Amino acid sequence: MLRSLTLCLLASLVCANVSRAQESLVAPGEKVTKVAGDMKFTEGPAWFPAKKLLVFSDIPSSKLMQWSEKDGLSLFRESQASNGNILDLEGRLITCQHDGRNLVRTETDGKVTVLADKCDGKKFNSPNDVAVRSDGTLWFTDPAWGLNGAGDYPGHYVFKLDPATGKVEPVIKDLAMPNGINFSPDESRLYVADTGGHQKHPDPSFHKKPAVIRCYEVSKTGELGKILFTIEHGSDGMCLDVKGNLYTTHGGITVHDPEGKVIEKIAVPEGPANCAFGGEDMKTLFITAKTSLYSVRMVNAGAKPVGAKW
Repeated sequence: MLRSLTLCLLASLVCANVSRAQESLVAPGEKVTKVAGDMKFTEGPAWFPAKKLLVFSDIPSSKLMQWSEKDGLSLFRESQASNGNILDLEGRLITCQHDGRNLVRTETDGKVTVLADKCDGKKFNSPNDVAVRSDGTLWFTDPAWGLNGAGDYPGHYVFKLDPATGKVEPVIKDLAMPNGINFSPDESRLYVADTGGHQKHPDPSFHKKPAVIRCYEVSKTGELGKILFTIEHGSDGMCLDVKGNLYTTHGGITVHDPEGKVIEKIAVPEGPANCAFGGEDMKTLFITAKTSLYSVRMVNAGAKPVGAKW
């Protein structure tokens, strides 16, 4: 009888372990792998499906790099201390630049167009990360990480830019150091990471604010509503999969479900700064981490912006 109970218990433990393994968001048998290195500080990965390559920033080198499985690592183009990158709905590269203090678009012929560098006549601090909505508007964070000296604004804002009209307006003003920014797959939510208080903020009352991630309600017309919940840790860049899970760069890659609950932690050899999905099936998670680029195969595909034509 005791032997039967012992065998049943062991079987239950084995089944539980198998179940937990199956529930992992990392594809079975896969692990985080370094695919490129020897850079200074990597950020802003963005996947080009048509070209089957990843573009990302090496900030201190003022370079946009590119990597593909076929050709490996090479220079995409020079930049002005580029940080966050995404594709717009047409598949063109949108880049936040620290030194340029602007948001730029790389056209299909390689020409670089400055989309915005100021709001109401005041220069941005150092645009950091950006997200695109289905109406084509670009929502970007503007902390002072790359700013030398004082900025023109009394705070660090999240801005919305309409590239069609050039109109820029602040949409969030009460964050200390806004950083990563992403819409949920159905655009009903906006996630914004705040890396917390810092002496760079012009208002001393912001210097001790904790690092958090806020989830805002978004109306069908693109207006911000109430804060649905707050995750009690910060993040640099972030991304989402098609299930609405949020991948943050906190303690490796920490994944939250759509309600903010931690569902998995993925160890990375170097501290991540950003992440993005790519690959032919959009199931490869690319991770920019300090001097290197890493990748890992996942179960879920990454979420594309609503209305993306790529």
